[in-house]
Amino acid sequence: MDQPHHQGDKSETVRRMFDRIARRYDLMNRLMTFGQDRVWRQCVVRRSRLRPFGRLLDIGTGTGGIARDALSMVSPLTVTAVDFSFEMMQAGRKRSRADRIRWCTADALNLPFPDNTFDAVTSGYLIRNVTDARAAFAEQLRVVRPGGHIVCLDTSPPRKNLLYPLVLFHMKAIIPLLGALISGNIKAYTYLPDSTRTFQTPVELAGTMASAGLVNVSYQSYMFGTIAVHAGTCP
Repeated sequence: MDQPHHQGDKSETVRRMFDRIARRYDLMNRLMTFGQDRVWRQCVVRRSRLRPFGRLLDIGTGTGGIARDALSMVSPLTVTAVDFSFEMMQAGRKRSRADRIRWCTADALNLPFPDNTFDAVTSGYLIRNVTDARAAFAEQLRVVRPGGHIVCLDTSPPRKNLLYPLVLFHMKAIIPLLGALISGNIKAYTYLPDSTRTFQTPVELAGTMASAGLVNVSYQSYMFGTIAVHAGTCP
């Protein structure tokens, strides 16, 4: 899928794309990541340092994977899940523990919450798809309390090492093929690897988070460097 040329076009294109793949999204994530997607989500929850009776906001929640894992790992917990794809959240409402999540349709760049509302903000595969990564983190900083944590799970451009040809083949050939067979949407699963290859490196993304105002930013890479979990603190 060609990258849209205008910010509004990109937002609408991405929203429609996720609406179309919502039904098979979780299965595709499991296949693409060789079942490691839940390990990464649990890492996000641990890095958020949530405590019982805490308040979590999960942005770009999709079907609510991080939100549900948080509920199973920290109890009791108040969880609000936000996404701009209605179909993704509808699919998530059919999953376990969905009735314990507050679902909300909203734009990651304009969150409908007061300042200092949450103890932690998490996101999974969100930042790569927003039109302004720095603005997205700044908005997350606005709604998290001082001392709270912001944790981001996203893909990273593959490292150019001995495994690079194999990783590139998986991204350019295997993932689109799986997308066509499982979801019936080869365009979406061509866009996803393409957007990964053009996304910020983990070091660059850490710099973006710091420039938005986060402190103590760190990250951990997984899956041959193609996945990273970044975490920072609201000063």
